[in-house]
Amino acid sequence: MRRLLTLLAAATFPTVALAQQSAPVTDLRYDLTFTSTTALAQSLTVTTRFTVAGTDPVVLSLPSWTPGAYEVSNFARRVSSFRVTQGGAPITWDKADPDTWRIRPTGKGEVTITFDFQANQLDNAMAWSRPDFLMVNGTNVFLYPEGRSLDFAAQVTVTTEPGWRVATGMTPAGAPRTYRAGNYHDLVDMPFFVGQFDFDSTQVEGKWVRLASYPSGTLTGASRAEFWDQLKRYLPVEIAVFGVAPYDSYTNLLIFDRDYGGGSALEHQNSHVGIYTPLLIGNPVLPSITAHEIFHLWNVKRLRPADMVPYTYDHWMPTPWLWVSEGITDYYADLALVRAGVIDSTEFLALTAGKMQEVADVPVVSLEDASISAWIGMTDGTGSIYYPKGSLAGMLLDIRIRAATGNRKSLDDVMRGLYQSTYEKGRGFTARDWWGAVSAAAGGASFDDFNARYIDGREPFPYAADFAMAGLSAVVDSNRVARLGIQSSNDSTTIVMAVTPGSAFADAGGLAGDELVSVGTFDATDQGWAAHFRAKYGSQPEGTIIPVVVRRAGEQRTLQMPLRFITIISYRLVVDPNASPSAVKIRQGIMTGKN
Repeated sequence: MRRLLTLLAAATFPTVALAQQSAPVTDLRYDLTFTSTTALAQSLTVTTRFTVAGTDPVVLSLPSWTPGAYEVSNFARRVSSFRVTQGGAPITWDKADPDTWRIRPTGKGEVTITFDFQANQLDNAMAWSRPDFLMVNGTNVFLYPEGRSLDFAAQVTVTTEPGWRVATGMTPAGAPRTYRAGNYHDLVDMPFFVGQFDFDSTQVEGKWVRLASYPSGTLTGASRAEFWDQLKRYLPVEIAVFGVAPYDSYTNLLIFDRDYGGGSALEHQNSHVGIYTPLLIGNPVLPSITAHEIFHLWNVKRLRPADMVPYTYDHWMPTPWLWVSEGITDYYADLALVRAGVIDSTEFLALTAGKMQEVADVPVVSLEDASISAWIGMTDGTGSIYYPKGSLAGMLLDIRIRAATGNRKSLDDVMRGLYQSTYEKGRGFTARDWWGAVSAAAGGASFDDFNARYIDGREPFPYAADFAMAGLSAVVDSNRVARLGIQSSNDSTTIVMAVTPGSAFADAGGLAGDELVSVGTFDATDQGWAAHFRAKYGSQPEGTIIPVVVRRAGEQRTLQMPLRFITIISYRLVVDPNASPSAVKIRQGIMTGKN
């Protein structure tokens, strides 16, 4: 799924499935029309054609979510101007449930459905457009027959401006801008870029890899060369974990937008969509997220929990296994970068320590509970904690397997073996499959206690003991830091956006909406005032009164603020200089992928 630097929570609810079974339909064909004219309304026009054998009702639905984005989005809400014809004449239709349309054919023949779809939300799971560009997911726009097998072949034609490009993972069907899919799962798992964007390709391990980036001219020159150089190094490392590259070609679909805060991406079976602020070009975050999404080629798009096989599209599919699907994928993204030499061992340890910090900074929650709760967007800080905490769990399992086998086996063996024994056998994995594979890799050792205490349970991870087996040491630093207890924005002025109850600023009478003028002797319009404040008053006795000048309702007033401190716990992961040879071997095995 998406690895977010900024998280936007939205209230979403599962769709209630009420629709009846559809009459059979054949020869399904879709047309996506996006031109400079439709772009003015930030929309695209979708046409669906199919053949019916008689007058029985045809019941067609849009998905309510996109696999990989664990949230119900209700794409039907973005549909407008829905119309149906047969033989050139309008025919009757109505809604069967919120995301389902019931069509009443007049007899045997071809039926045509046309609707407009809003493309105005910059989100990996949605559709978004600009005057010269469209990104759209198949789940947004491709109708499917309710209650019928999804193993139907389909064709998609893209109608657009003559000089505009199309990029997608779909297989070309022969005609210009026409593509085919063997079943609905493939159809909706291959998003489209349409318009003007940079597009090039290269071969990695004998297979084509493509890069489409929008806007044109954003990821170019040395930055584009660096992207390609890094990908060529870490993609073979990820392939080596499983021993197979399960695609004919792979397409990176990247959007850079100045108003986007951070970076996120969403995986598909032979592509991914990434959305970033341009500030991340040249930043290690870009290859990290890309490596994460590419690893999903195996872990999620093919190897996935049994309770998500096959995908259903009309309701949510909660699972306690997101810590494996997302968290362990995150661990392997870091491993891919360090094993490929994109980052060094010090950077790898810093990334791991950062995840320890993320876990420590939120309320305690079990990995299984956090995984299940992903769909409702928790607001207590744990909404995506299964990423870093799952990554750490993966590393601890890796260490324990290596320690139990003298570094002869590792988590790599678990992932590869599970891929072969479940995905390649046409099924998802169960708890028995997962823990059986872990135990087998560790020479038969039981992981029941590990599961009960650290995965299903809420006990703190045993960092000290487990990291010691890999020649590493977790260092915990504790510092007392002076804090006002506010959240603020700082452009030309510093505005208090939120005040922590019981904080120093709150006790002094400070309110959200106040404009900070000065704090002690420091001008609050100075970008570095907070650091200067902590440095000067960090050694003062708690309770010392500090004058804070604010502007409220146009009037300036001075608050008498008592100095308050909070304890900041920070983590570092360092190499143990006294580690045993076996521990050093395990550490080197983790970072190189070699036994």
